[in-house]
Amino acid sequence: MSRLAKLAWGVLALNVAVILWGAYVRATGSGAGCGGHWPTCNGEVLPRAPGAATLIELSHRASSGVAFGAVMLLGVLVWRATPPGHPARRPAVLGMALMLCEVLVGAAIVLLGHVALDPSLAHGAFTEVHACNTFLLLAALTLTAHHLSGCPEPRLAGRGPLVISLAQSFVGFAFTALSGAIAALGDTLFPTHSLGEGLAQDFSPGAHLFLQLRTLHPVFAMLAFFFVFGGCTSLRARTGLSPESRALSFWVLVTICLQVALGGLNLLLLAPIPMQMLHLLAADVLFILLVMLSARALSDPRSEPVAPLASATA
Repeated sequence: MSRLAKLAWGVLALNVAVILWGAYVRATGSGAGCGGHWPTCNGEVLPRAPGAATLIELSHRASSGVAFGAVMLLGVLVWRATPPGHPARRPAVLGMALMLCEVLVGAAIVLLGHVALDPSLAHGAFTEVHACNTFLLLAALTLTAHHLSGCPEPRLAGRGPLVISLAQSFVGFAFTALSGAIAALGDTLFPTHSLGEGLAQDFSPGAHLFLQLRTLHPVFAMLAFFFVFGGCTSLRARTGLSPESRALSFWVLVTICLQVALGGLNLLLLAPIPMQMLHLLAADVLFILLVMLSARALSDPRSEPVAPLASATA
């Protein structure tokens, strides 16, 4: 593996760490630790005698700044080190654009006051936009690293059934991830002391919209499980599948099963912060594996479903 490929994987890992720390900021209600100021913190570059919330938020901003610089540097290096037409070029440039959007969305959230315990619908809307942009950024960084590591460019022509199967997995994941972002926000804004109390909150006639939407997350999670499990099973039944694609499909299956188990524990334990972060980490890993599997499977030689037994023996 080249040094540039190792750097790309390192930048991806750094961004996952920043995402997890951002979840900690949200879960601890520290999003307002720097007040309504950006890029300064409470009007200062380095606040004097900062409290815990300020330190948590400030450290997240610092790590986000490092990630921003790393993504921009990676994009420049990829463009300079690879020949025209190299498959890593486009996702590297896209990653730069998405990282810029990430910064702008984060700044807007702070400057408009949609942080900490703000229960407004705008807070939820910005949370969804932020989550969507974050996963697109992870996809771009994953493809950059994957192509720098030798994965050929995907080919879509004549791959209709395979594309549809993979697309279903991503649609299921998207609904689960976006509903999960609202569920996590609801857990932060409306904490409970028992599972029964939480269910009563969710189904109360006057429940906040975030709580009403929180009930959809387990439903979307199970649908995503069946989409991903079915897609990987169908993929593994095809001929011409490379060993890399077969291995990735196996790890996707393992990770989706682990994610379902973590989701159940998260619900039963009333979403403690360490469990929320572990659940999010598993979601990030699952998404990265899905992106890698899609890129690899679509670059394999044309694969076809295994013939039915009756046809094979005719």
